[in-house]
Amino acid sequence: MNLPGLWDTIEKYLFPGLEELLGGELTNKEKEFVRICTITELDQFSHEFEWCGFGRPPKDHFNIVKAYIAKSVYNFDTTRSFIDFLKSSTKIRRLCGWEFAKQLPHESTFSRVFAEITASQLCQRIHEFLVVKHCGDTLVPHISRDSSAIEAREKVMSEPGAEPKAPKKRGRPKKGEIRIKEKTVVEKQVDRSLEENLKELPTHCNKGTKKNSNGYKVSWKGYKLHLDCIDGDIPVAGLLSSASLHDSQAAIPLAQISAQRITNLYDLMDAAYDSPSIHKFSHLLGHKSIIDHNPRKTGEKKIFDPPEKERYKQRSSVERVFSNLKDNYGGRMIRVRGHAKVMTHLMFGIIAITANQLFKTI
Repeated sequence: MNLPGLWDTIEKYLFPGLEELLGGELTNKEKEFVRICTITELDQFSHEFEWCGFGRPPKDHFNIVKAYIAKSVYNFDTTRSFIDFLKSSTKIRRLCGWEFAKQLPHESTFSRVFAEITASQLCQRIHEFLVVKHCGDTLVPHISRDSSAIEAREKVMSEPGAEPKAPKKRGRPKKGEIRIKEKTVVEKQVDRSLEENLKELPTHCNKGTKKNSNGYKVSWKGYKLHLDCIDGDIPVAGLLSSASLHDSQAAIPLAQISAQRITNLYDLMDAAYDSPSIHKFSHLLGHKSIIDHNPRKTGEKKIFDPPEKERYKQRSSVERVFSNLKDNYGGRMIRVRGHAKVMTHLMFGIIAITANQLFKTI
């Protein structure tokens, strides 16, 4: 069913039926939760939590997946506080699948299921399904690419298996000496597959520093979320790296992920991505890259021509997605630890934003 038809079905038939069943009018948040669960077609993923006949039958796993989506929609910072909320909120609890408050699983069960969701990368697959189904057959004008700081409550770690680099040979080469310039990380990524590029990205918790909108340096401990968003403020691809990773090193892996899901014309990025290799890779994908010039070498900043300047304004869509994620869908309140779990927590919010924005584009 297409989105307009799905919208009409939800508004005309599903909401009235649910309100009659639950005995009261649905709030805006409850309606938002129902829309998200409907468009994501969660039922098709429920078989992953079915009992296979070995061990103890899984308890309420599918309901807990829906509860984590609701937790993101209601912007709760902890699972414990959300369980307390479910005990007193009859309608949202029943929408998640529990008729009575005494049926709610213990917090430890929520935590165990969250670990299973993380291990199976369920959230990433749900988001990919959403993007491919509703945007995959559409020619998209712009992709806006950027990153944002994600603060975590865990210890800073050194890079696993990192070896100290040998110091570069100083001075001019001797007569007849040939020095081979090693390729940069971004230059190597152009000729690598997506799997190879993702494997090389650091994912441990460490410290990062970048300039804010006012030009001042800010530092944080944790990770960095990289997103590709299309017109309509719809995130189509994302990855989480160490906080210290430079934005440019995530551009090509992100472009590879997005290219598997959608077809676009223009890649919009800020000056942090101004690299010949990124321009080259964008061209290889058949895209036109519009990247703010970084005057680090020449000292002179290139000016966009009028059409490019007008298109570059669309890059603000990714900034709005980051703001929405952090203000309304749990992006500021990271209580889990470890790269994989932090990514799962953020993906619940990204799924909610994607579903909402898809309905708004109708």
